[in-house]
Amino acid sequence: MKQISKSERKIPQESILEVQSALAAIRKKLLGKRLNYKEIYAIMDSIATKKLGDVLTTYFAASGYSKGFTNQELFYLTKAMVATGDQLHFKGVVADKHSIGGIPGTRTTLVIVPIVAAAGFTIPKSSSRAITTPGGTADDMEILAPVNLSKKEVYSAVKKTNGCIVWGGSFHIAPADDIIIRVEEPLLLESYDKILVSIMAKKIAFGSTHVVIDLPYGDSVKVHRLKDAQFLKEKFEYLAKKFDIKIRCLIHKTDEPFGRGIGPILETRESLRVLEQGKNRPIDLEIRSLHLAGNLLELCLEDSAKKLREEIKKKYGNGIGWATHILQSGLALKKMKEIIKAQGGNPNVNSNHLKPGRFSYGITSHKKGTVKKINSHVATVITKTLGAPKSKGAGIYIHKKIGESVEKKEALCTLYSESASLLAQVKQSLPNLTVFEITNT
Repeated sequence: MKQISKSERKIPQESILEVQSALAAIRKKLLGKRLNYKEIYAIMDSIATKKLGDVLTTYFAASGYSKGFTNQELFYLTKAMVATGDQLHFKGVVADKHSIGGIPGTRTTLVIVPIVAAAGFTIPKSSSRAITTPGGTADDMEILAPVNLSKKEVYSAVKKTNGCIVWGGSFHIAPADDIIIRVEEPLLLESYDKILVSIMAKKIAFGSTHVVIDLPYGDSVKVHRLKDAQFLKEKFEYLAKKFDIKIRCLIHKTDEPFGRGIGPILETRESLRVLEQGKNRPIDLEIRSLHLAGNLLELCLEDSAKKLREEIKKKYGNGIGWATHILQSGLALKKMKEIIKAQGGNPNVNSNHLKPGRFSYGITSHKKGTVKKINSHVATVITKTLGAPKSKGAGIYIHKKIGESVEKKEALCTLYSESASLLAQVKQSLPNLTVFEITNT
């Protein structure tokens, strides 16, 4: 993978002049004009060093949302975001997976990382905190182990286990990104261009060489239309080529969460249930995780020894078959426990230990019928109002998914909160919030 050179990382400028350059560049972008690398570097460095402040950073985020960026600007943004922070370096194939997000209750990373690590590949996973969903991967993994690891601690965890799941903002990796995320979060504002740059900058900074991108689209997730998903795919492939990364983008229509739990504790519990392979595990989440893990393993195998490729083909057929074996044999669960321990958590944790908030309320069906639609956006709004992601126990557990029949007054989902007042607030708003659409049987 192409590295950012020291000369590119350091652009000598006086602090005050750099801020003035950044402000001029933001004004220029607000007018719809193109920026060069020097201008973009000035913006990224001023944000990373906290010289702009939240208001001016928000102006920059808004300029990208309204005006968009050219491919060349996206390359400059990614390059500058990496160059203004630290980078990690690992030998050989370095795997990673990322979803563009927007789907609550779909925590595949906690399943995929241990599968790929158990297969013998290096997979240092840099994860984000929540932006538009009730919990990011870092928010969920934090339930099992610390995610604010130092650079040294990341190297140590990966050396011991092949993998880790950490918050990228804990040690100056693409620092401008985490500041931009923070100013975007209150308005649930995130442009496609920002998604691209944020994801690719973290992959490059973590030394990734082989990446799978999960690209869902649907009515109530970030990307609504297939053509927009295809547009994003092309942009990802463009940036990956510029940085010598092998990438595979998987587009799929998404109408509902893959798991049944929404919110940090409930999502983490669902992932652990998949790893534990118990009868109560969410099969949809398992299938999605195996599909992503299998594709990532196949991508990594392309640059692996011929002997290993032949062995995997003979034993398991393909990457998905290999991933399925690792999961069903218990190797993935064993690896996850190793990762939890290496990051300073309790490796003896299991899904039964994870309990949602003590205040609960059940939403029931007003008629007999079949679930036709689950509005992920409304579910997100409710879960965030209940206190997530800061309140780990806040969330929604879905009892009925699309296509499942329901009786009149039967439970559709249960709301959980660690605050009685927040739960009461949501209950008052429920007449105006429709999560489930029921059709007559």
